[in-house]
Amino acid sequence: MTSSISDWLWSERFWLPENVSWADLENPPPGVEYPRLRHMLIALPLAIGVFLLRLLFERLVAKPCAHILQIQAGVPRRAQSNDVLEKVFRSKTCPDTSQLDGLSKQLDWDVRKIQRWFRVRRNQDRPSAQKKFCESMWRFTFYLGIFIYAIRHLWVSPWMWDTRQCWYNYPFQNMSPGQYNYYVAELAFYWSLMFSQFIDIKRKDFFIMLVHHLATIMLITFSYTNNMLRVGTLVMCVHDASDIFLEAAKLANYAKYQRLCDGLFVVFSISFFFTRLVIYPFWVVYSVLIESWEIVGPYQAWWLLNGLLLVLQVLHIIWFYLVARIAIKAIFKGKVSKDDRSDIESSSDEETKGKTPNQTLKPKDGNHTGNLNGDTHDH
Repeated sequence: MTSSISDWLWSERFWLPENVSWADLENPPPGVEYPRLRHMLIALPLAIGVFLLRLLFERLVAKPCAHILQIQAGVPRRAQSNDVLEKVFRSKTCPDTSQLDGLSKQLDWDVRKIQRWFRVRRNQDRPSAQKKFCESMWRFTFYLGIFIYAIRHLWVSPWMWDTRQCWYNYPFQNMSPGQYNYYVAELAFYWSLMFSQFIDIKRKDFFIMLVHHLATIMLITFSYTNNMLRVGTLVMCVHDASDIFLEAAKLANYAKYQRLCDGLFVVFSISFFFTRLVIYPFWVVYSVLIESWEIVGPYQAWWLLNGLLLVLQVLHIIWFYLVARIAIKAIFKGKVSKDDRSDIESSSDEETKGKTPNQTLKPKDGNHTGNLNGDTHDH
């Protein structure tokens, strides 16, 4: 039965072009290396290593940098101990009017006092600017390093300048050590993000990012198994390019360098538009959809891989809509305001009632640094 499931899962009719078998890829000519799925198994233990490396990086590098920039961890004000309110908070962090009235009668507290308790209790769980800074600095370092590595490899690769080269003699294309290292590093990084997403700062786009990470892992794995390494390296490089500027903008924001933050975010918006909405669909996806059809011809897995690429493109459009809103505010209002993909805010409804829109945009301390806490980022 196990053998039957394996045969069905790795059906040559599904994964490979016509007249190509797994045996053909298992026995490359002398001096030639083809990808094999078992090569990628190292990515899972390596993902744990990446996660541990991140913890060390945040402690030994990012946190000292935060201290130099005077980004404090901050100790949030703690809510008064109350078992009744704590029980309600665990089920609903923002109780409605009827619940507030019921709690007021039960505890003999004023409704406003109960609202303040819930506000303080929500803020108590909010991550500090230092924690956000450390997370962003890790992602910035990885994206910058992996992008430089990819560009050094791709710059001398003929398929970067002529995408039709991705499909000539496919799938019998030699895998270089640079391609393998790039694939393993990216896959390990995204597996580490899958693990850490459940313990990192909670953001409004949590489920979108979950879909993004799953689609990315599936794309990396499938494209490696099918020896689509050439176009796969192009896809990953295009995605990493704009993420560098997003993380840099967030670092500047946490350090309260507002003008630098605004400038970097505008640069990120422009790079995001050109890489994700121009280069990706009209250069990379075009090659997979049109050029591969002309040179190799479609097969069953071809439809799946193109579907995953188009899922990423839909996510790009959603994200660019959110990014464009923030960038327009940065250009016309002179500052980056709250990121719509940021972590969930703790302000309660009563804080905004009776205030004008302009008042609700301004922090109480007069500092106009925005909360730029979104993630791409992978990616």
